[in-house]
Amino acid sequence: MSSRLTVLRPSPLPKEFRQKIPGGPTYFNLTETLDKFRLNTVCEEAKCPNRTECYAKGTLTFQILGDICTRRCGFCAEKTGKPMGVDATEPQRILDAAQRLNLTHIVITAPARDDLYEGGASQFAETVRTLKQGLPFATIEVLTSDFEGRVESLQTVLESRPDVFNHNLETVRRLTPKVRSKATYDRSLYMLKTASQTSKGIKIKSGVMVGLGETFEELGTAFSDLYDAGVHLVTVGQYLQPSKEHLPIEKFYTSDEFKAIKESAEQFPFDHVFCGPLVRSSYHAGEMLNHVI
Repeated sequence: MSSRLTVLRPSPLPKEFRQKIPGGPTYFNLTETLDKFRLNTVCEEAKCPNRTECYAKGTLTFQILGDICTRRCGFCAEKTGKPMGVDATEPQRILDAAQRLNLTHIVITAPARDDLYEGGASQFAETVRTLKQGLPFATIEVLTSDFEGRVESLQTVLESRPDVFNHNLETVRRLTPKVRSKATYDRSLYMLKTASQTSKGIKIKSGVMVGLGETFEELGTAFSDLYDAGVHLVTVGQYLQPSKEHLPIEKFYTSDEFKAIKESAEQFPFDHVFCGPLVRSSYHAGEMLNHVI
């Protein structure tokens, strides 16, 4: 593989990224449950291309702390603005929904909440504790922001003992200022390393997108940095442009190129690398965890 992956300006969306028409009893039960308990999912808020597939299988990623983000990242479809306050009833409503859906692996994420001093860490922790009490045999995964580097917020989440702590690096060092808002490459690595060093028994997870103009060598460096930070689980997927206002796609990767990227990541002894066009942070998250426990 060449040192710099060829940059191609794509036009039509490849067929593997086109969404299927949803349907089936599992899909409708899930959407009805979300409506009943007034819950958000990152699947909808971030316009994930897999949402219809996942809903039809009865899986989803709950999004706590509302649907408004305080950051404006170049890749993300989340709405930006002034968020509402914290809803104390939310953890119980998530438990009620998870019980109705018979979930065995529950993923919780949130928009960045820089308006809150602790970044929403206490709501993550309360949600995890509520789920653990009500569904003691389920595994729980959290996907958080960098909490602006506040270690005390990170520790609040970790002390609730999720099974997986996930924070995404998102992209390579060179592209971080263009791709991410406020978050920095080194701060993300610092938070991941701190989580790894202070959370025995919790799997540390992170992910990157490709298709934003990165090189193969830069991806290799990112994998090395993630391994040095103590990350156990890595996801790599194709970036898809949510709208014309977001960063353009510089390249659609081929299956052979994804295979090469996976082989590059597997040079480091991660517990598991999940790599492919439709892979996202929480895509098949329960299966990924089951692979290593």
